[in-house]
Amino acid sequence: MKKLFIAALLAVSIANFAQDKKDMPKREKMEKFTPAQQNELMLKKMTLELDLTSKQQDQMKSIIAEKTAKKEAMMKEREMKKDAKTKPTRDERFAMKSKMLDEQIAMKNKMKSILTAEQYSKFDSMKAKHHKRGGKRMHKKGTEVASHKMDDKRKTQK
Repeated sequence: MKKLFIAALLAVSIANFAQDKKDMPKREKMEKFTPAQQNELMLKKMTLELDLTSKQQDQMKSIIAEKTAKKEAMMKEREMKKDAKTKPTRDERFAMKSKMLDEQIAMKNKMKSILTAEQYSKFDSMKAKHHKRGGKRMHKKGTEVASHKMDDKRKTQK
């Protein structure tokens, strides 16, 4: 009886994994928002969370647009380097990291000048929560990549 139950459970779980998930669109195939739409959504979310005034909204709108433009340029540059299959040297990595930290410091100062102390503390906690959530995703992705690498190593050893 116990063996029959285990066999039935195994059959159900295999059948579950074998089915195609056609009704769920893949992330790559989903339409993405335009940068202007992303900016508008981010501004509205910040307005809701931080109770921004109209003056603050105007200031944030320009900052968000600038940040999005920099992000798009960085992504294109990264794609070009990825296609060329060149890895950055130690000095290039240091320069990129230093530039990124300088931009973060500048952004922090801009945010402090625009937001009130209470709004800034709330913004900082929102940012920390978002960063923590992203870290969990990256950790999960990293473990998946590591397991795939281990599988590849095992295949080559056989």
